[in-house]
Amino acid sequence: MWRWARTLRPARVRGKALPRLFFFTDPARTPDPEAVIARLPRGAGVVYRAFGDPDAVARGRGLVKAARRRGLLVLAGSDAGLAARIGADGVHLPQRRAGLAQAIKRARPDWIVTAAAHSETAIVAARRGGADAVFVSPIFVSASPSAGRPLGALRFAGMTARAGLPVFALGGVNGGTARLLTRTRAAGIAAIEALRD
Repeated sequence: MWRWARTLRPARVRGKALPRLFFFTDPARTPDPEAVIARLPRGAGVVYRAFGDPDAVARGRGLVKAARRRGLLVLAGSDAGLAARIGADGVHLPQRRAGLAQAIKRARPDWIVTAAAHSETAIVAARRGGADAVFVSPIFVSASPSAGRPLGALRFAGMTARAGLPVFALGGVNGGTARLLTRTRAAGIAAIEALRD
């Protein structure tokens, strides 16, 4: 996947280069995120999603420490408070909370704030809400239990062209499908299980 990610045009936010490859943790689908982090290339990113884990702070701090050793950017999924407690580089908001991005950036101007988006309308809302970038999903058929109908590479390409902010592809992205994104204006790709394996 890194081979294809490197062909994408990197995006910059407030002088910081965004990774072109992100790993999204998932307690059920990636039970050993530390092993994945150990294999990620320098400059990649991690979105730590705790999903209500009572040990989220301790686990998150451990992941941030492991990521720092590898030169990786870390965003905490959904929770700015958790991001602050674990020393993350920012936060990744769910689609319904994308409007909080500007307020979070005012409080933490050094953070990267991204949002999930599952439609073109959601991309517009995230941009207006102040998100630095969006992760659009699902692009391809995904194993995620919450994944909807895949957008496909062609529709995704149109969305990236009109987005007005960096767009990352998530959902069914793997070594085989990532190459289909190289002719889009994607800023990067993201995966869960494909990076685990």
